[in-house]
Amino acid sequence: MYGADWCPDCRRSKELLLRTQTEFTWVDTDQDADGKALIGRLQGGEPHIPTIIFEDGSFLVEPSDQELAAKLGVSPPPTS
Repeated sequence: MYGADWCPDCRRSKELLLRTQTEFTWVDTDQDADGKALIGRLQGGEPHIPTIIFEDGSFLVEPSDQELAAKLGVSPPPTS
């Protein structure tokens, strides 16, 4: 998962990954220029976060909780 600590969407996606006990590696794009460049190339321009890359090579950019849960095959968190 590529993101930044200040990003609320990154924190939300990270929490879903933790809640579902999904193993992931966190890359802070504010601290890792290579990581930021990688997601920029994947997205064909300016990088957007969070970007979550999966083992099968697919990736989600700024996913909703529902999109991320569907990709992981888990129940989405309840909506407020």
